Amino acid sequence: MNTRNTRNTRRRRRAVELGPVGSRELVRLVPRRRRRIDASLCVGAVLVGLLVLVALASFVWTPHDPVAMEASTRLAHPGPEHWLGTDKFGRDVASQIMVGARTTLLVGCVALGVAALVGVPLGILAAMGPAWLGRVLMRGSDILLAFPALLLAIMLSAVYGGSTTIAMIAIGIASIPTFVRVTRSGALTVLHAEFVLAARAAGRSGLAIAWRHVLPNVIGLVIVQASVAFAMAILAEAALSFLGLGTPPPTPSWGRMLQESQELLWSAPRLAVYPGVAIALAVLGFNLLGDGLRDVLDPRLGDRS
Repeated sequence: MNTRNTRNTRRRRRAVELGPVGSRELVRLVPRRRRRIDASLCVGAVLVGLLVLVALASFVWTPHDPVAMEASTRLAHPGPEHWLGTDKFGRDVASQIMVGARTTLLVGCVALGVAALVGVPLGILAAMGPAWLGRVLMRGSDILLAFPALLLAIMLSAVYGGSTTIAMIAIGIASIPTFVRVTRSGALTVLHAEFVLAARAAGRSGLAIAWRHVLPNVIGLVIVQASVAFAMAILAEAALSFLGLGTPPPTPSWGRMLQESQELLWSAPRLAVYPGVAIALAVLGFNLLGDGLRDVLDPRLGDRS
């Protein structure tokens, strides 16, 4: 051990003497730490991957027509013909779960797209713009936080009627303040970095700095926030559909499946268990994925023992 330490010390001295060329030898002395596979990231990725796989499969195949009603098979128990049984209208529950996954992902993707496209530029503008503009944008986001997605959906539904589009818009608007706050905090940190100061000294415009320096360095925060917000969007969509303000029938939705099964909780509780478990696993998957991505993308958390 002492011989090895002496040898490493000599190599470091030689690297210093040789300058940049010898620094390659110094790099070889630094042991490469094997990065541990994050359990949260793996489990979250598997759950989200299964959700996406089921949603994609529903476009080309389902065990039965998810909206076809058969009075002769009402409340059938799980079996070879109907894997998860049928509901009170004779519709295949497994097919509804599959199409409901597609509906959930559609609402989440569109809602988060709206939130990110509006919230990220506003967050960068709040960080790089004049101080009064930043204060106005942050106070506006505070006001918007007082209106959750459910309340916004009720307000919009009273004017335009309940639909999937209204649900997506309401969830997207309600998610904008979180993206503004996360982006602004990350941008403020980046703006104090030396490379941004050098870019300003070189005469780069504010738009060029935002596009080439700020945005690439906050995109990791945005991705993590999007994965966590996706879980909240799933819950919001299920709640809106449960109240009749989300996806209208006959399109299957996990929230409406819960609403239709509440009168059969004692006679057929499985009809509430299946969509409830689907919602829980989807939310758990995106939450774990967000935690795992945070650990991977945040360098300050990468060296944890």
